[in-house]
Amino acid sequence: MGVHIDITGLRPERIAVVISPLAELGMALHALSEPAHHPGLQAWVTGVTARLDPHLADRMCEADFLWRTTFSDLFLACAGLPGRTALPGGTLAEELDLLDKLSDEQFVDGALEFTCALPYDVPGRGPLSDEGLRRRSLELAAARGPRQLLFTERLLADPPRTRAWLRQFLQDCDEAFFAEAWSRLRHQLAADARLKTDLLRHKGLGEALTSVSSAVTLDEAARRITLDKLGDGRSATGDGGLLLIPTSLGWPHLMVLHRHGWQPVLHYPVGSPELAAPPSVEQLALRMTALSHPVRMRMCRHLARSAYTTSELAQVHGMTAPEISRHLGVLKKAGLITTRRRGRYVLHQLDVTVVARLGSDFLEGILR
Repeated sequence: MGVHIDITGLRPERIAVVISPLAELGMALHALSEPAHHPGLQAWVTGVTARLDPHLADRMCEADFLWRTTFSDLFLACAGLPGRTALPGGTLAEELDLLDKLSDEQFVDGALEFTCALPYDVPGRGPLSDEGLRRRSLELAAARGPRQLLFTERLLADPPRTRAWLRQFLQDCDEAFFAEAWSRLRHQLAADARLKTDLLRHKGLGEALTSVSSAVTLDEAARRITLDKLGDGRSATGDGGLLLIPTSLGWPHLMVLHRHGWQPVLHYPVGSPELAAPPSVEQLALRMTALSHPVRMRMCRHLARSAYTTSELAQVHGMTAPEISRHLGVLKKAGLITTRRRGRYVLHQLDVTVVARLGSDFLEGILR
């Protein structure tokens, strides 16, 4: 288990540690949509939310599946450009220009990545060219509510119009709250990028990766980077490059872009805010027992990022609906998940605030 990046043939000059305003804006939107993932940002989230224009807040909900789960690869648009060696832009405007250079197929696949389970690290057709995937995308969007269905319908019917909508929305977010935040954060991120670059030059890639996270290891003999994550995935640098991009707002998410045909990217957190207090003694044993089962741990990875129906979880984990229901029952009895009904669908989601009280190791592991 884990994500593996084959770096055979990777030249040292094609490894870059750089900052990205677009990636950090994606993490800002994620933190605003899922503040429980980021307890150390509560004051910032509260301040931004309090002064947010209601119209902009409504628009933020229209496409929040692009950043609520973690955040879409669209926020690392430079990785999708031909040649797989492009770097992020120096400003948000430059990065939005890079986003505009992605093909409609790349844009749609990236936008529907989390919610429509499209092929990710293997080659495959997308919903713009595959009618079966198109129908499935709309069906899954409908299961998640009218807002997502409407956005998905617009996206599939008229990608250029939707792309223009997203660009304007991101520009409005920059004006409303992000420009101020970026003016502070970019100095910390640039300092970290300089430190990692210095390690690369003088100590090598292994030392630089170790400084990113203990969950990242380099096998020099096999020419492979491994990220210890609950998910599985494979990628290769090929004749392209490798990007390391720091985030201040993203802790504890250690993410890796391993989309087929894109430049691999490690998006790693800088800093570790303190978490809330641990749970009561009476609840600790029940919760730890519930989380100790490997299947339930893998379920938590999905439920921490988004709400899922029982049938969706059964499909993802290759199990029957009754088996999934039994595991959900254990998690619910321990008070670790919430359940809500939306039309004829029952959606389950991990209560990240409760899990955070169990300790940072487990939380970091499932959100990594």
